[in-house]
Amino acid sequence: MENRKYLTAEEVTERYRGEISVGTLRNWRAMRVGPPFVKIGKAVLYPVQELDEWDKKNLVMCRASRSLHMTEQEER
Repeated sequence: MENRKYLTAEEVTERYRGEISVGTLRNWRAMRVGPPFVKIGKAVLYPVQELDEWDKKNLVMCRASRSLHMTEQEER
């Protein structure tokens, strides 16, 4: 998948290790949710750059737990 600008639904499924199925992508397209896509005739393609941006939008930021923070301070 290196250097590709667009991925098929099957390739998007591979990118997300099978956690998002082709059927889920199809449903999301119908509901206009999920990653942006391009439709040319019958072909549905997902721009890699848009998938990268979608990943960033869905990134969950976690804060360090208090016990971890205390351990770091004790080491100093």
